[in-house]
Amino acid sequence: MMSLWVAIGGVLGTWARFALGNWVARKWMPLFPYGTWIINLTGAFFLGWLAGREAAGTLSATWYALLGTGFCGAYTTFSTFCYEAFFLWWEGNRKKAVVYVATSLYLGLLAGGLGLWIGVGRI
Repeated sequence: MMSLWVAIGGVLGTWARFALGNWVARKWMPLFPYGTWIINLTGAFFLGWLAGREAAGTLSATWYALLGTGFCGAYTTFSTFCYEAFFLWWEGNRKKAVVYVATSLYLGLLAGGLGLWIGVGRI
């Protein structure tokens, strides 16, 4: 049964990534890969928050499977991040590539940590 919850979360996460990514790309993609950047940062925050709620004992394993493994697993995208970073570098936008990688890493860790901190009730 847990696999079904993961699958349902995956469908919802995939749809959310598709919708948000396309909306952001239509507005700002020529400048920077903001769609993937925003998706991965919000996904890191949400997964951190979910992990905090689970650690605090206020989120069941079923909800974590649905939202953490399913939704966040499908919503966030490491492969697209790698492709976009490589493509920026390949096209000669080396400064943008470095900024993209550095901000994704550092802000992603910060977002995940903040989500965890809020999730366990420290804020």
